[in-house]
Amino acid sequence: MLNKIFGRAAAWGPLFLRVAVGVVFVVHGAQKLFGAFGGPGLQNFSGMMTQMGLRPAMAWATAVALVEFVGGIMLVLGFMTRLPALLIGVVMAVAMIFVHLPNGFFIRDGGIEFTLVLLAACICLLLTGGGRAAMRE
Repeated sequence: MLNKIFGRAAAWGPLFLRVAVGVVFVVHGAQKLFGAFGGPGLQNFSGMMTQMGLRPAMAWATAVALVEFVGGIMLVLGFMTRLPALLIGVVMAVAMIFVHLPNGFFIRDGGIEFTLVLLAACICLLLTGGGRAAMRE
């Protein structure tokens, strides 16, 4: 019965997912790049990369921040959806394994809960594409 009601609308599903995930990453990328919304800014984010042992830290920090910010914009617009979904998914997998996994599961403890959901959303968008109202597949 639900398939009869929602079956024709299935192609619109990725739109809602990509816009929500895209907004999350635009905001998080802006925090890292510009220090917006109380974020660390690129210099402080680079310092975090140094503490994690990533060298050259500024290059990695810039790459991650740009992937999140520009990739988030691309997701919101539905522009080449699979590319930003793949790149952001890789960033989330690395963050989940190397940053959040040692803290357990729950977000309140800094665990993998949020990054796991974002990674799953990226995998969904990688598999489905942008859906309806996408700018360019």
